[in-house]
Amino acid sequence: MKRREFLEKTLAGLGVAALPNLISPLMAAETLDQAAVVASDFSTDPVATVALTPQIKTSRVGLGTGVHGGNRQCNLTRMNREKAVDIIRYCYDCGIRFFDLADMYGTHQLVAGALANKPRDQMTLSTKIWCHPGGVPEKERPLADVLVERFLRELHTDYIDMVQLHCIFNTRWTTDLAHQMEMLEKLKERGLIRAHGISCHSLAAAKQAAELPWIDAFHIRINNANMRMDGTWDETADVTRLAKKNGKGLVAMKVLGEGGIKTPEGRRASTEAVVRLGTIDTMIVGFEERAHVDEFLLNVENTLKAMKAEASV
Repeated sequence: MKRREFLEKTLAGLGVAALPNLISPLMAAETLDQAAVVASDFSTDPVATVALTPQIKTSRVGLGTGVHGGNRQCNLTRMNREKAVDIIRYCYDCGIRFFDLADMYGTHQLVAGALANKPRDQMTLSTKIWCHPGGVPEKERPLADVLVERFLRELHTDYIDMVQLHCIFNTRWTTDLAHQMEMLEKLKERGLIRAHGISCHSLAAAKQAAELPWIDAFHIRINNANMRMDGTWDETADVTRLAKKNGKGLVAMKVLGEGGIKTPEGRRASTEAVVRLGTIDTMIVGFEERAHVDEFLLNVENTLKAMKAEASV
C-alpha cells in the first residue's frame, strides 16, 4: 500500500480533528512503521485534550447549557439549582473542560458559581452574542465590547476563550453584523477573548463559515438521525471536511438530536458516527443527569477503542 493510501485509510479510521496530536506525526512519517508507532499512542480517553484552535486546547466532550434556551432561561436554569450545580461539577470531575454558554441561555453566572473553585486555565468558557430581535429581554443590541465587558463580570474572569455570534442562518450576516465582527477582532487583539466565530443554523451559513478567514471555530448541528439538523448527514459531513481543510475548529451540537434520539442504541449509533467522522474537535451535549454523562462518555470511549483496534490490524 502506498504511504498516501495508508494515511488516508488511517486518518479516516482514527479521526482527524479528534486526534490533533496524532495528525502531524502521521503526516510527517516517512514509513508505515513510523506511522504505526504514532497510531499506537492514540488516546482512547473520551475527554482527552484536543486543539479547538491553535490557542484553545480543550476536552473532546463539552457540556452544552442551551437546551430549550431563550430569554436567559434554559433547562439547566429552570431545574433545582442544587441539581444544576451538581451536573456542572460532575462534568468537570469527569474531565469535561468545555462549557458552552450563551447570553440567551442565562447560564453565565450559574456555571461561574459552580466552577468558582476550579483553576481558570483548566476550563474553556465559550459564549455567544444574540443579535436578532427577541431572544433576550432588552431591545437594544450593543456592540460586542459592551456585551463582553458584562460577560466577563458575570463569568468572574478576565478573558473568555471563545465568543460567537449566535444562531446565524443566512449568508448576509457578514454585512449585517460586520460591526460586531470588527469589534470581536479588536477584543481578540486585546486578549479579552481568544477566538471568535458563529453558531450555524443553516447549511448555507455553515458552508460560508467553513471558508471565511474571520472564523476561528464554529458550531454545527450534526447527528446520524438527521434530527434538528440543517442538511442531510452527507451534506453536513462534507461541510465539516471543508472546514477542517481550511483549519477551522468545529464544535458539534445536536449530536443526540437535543434529546430527540430516545433509545440507548440510537444514542450510541449517533455518537459513534460523529466520532468516526474525524472532523469534529469537540462535541457538546446538554447533560441533565449524571447517568447521561456516564453513558455518553462510555459511548465515546468504546468508539475510540474500536477505532484504535481497527488501526492496529
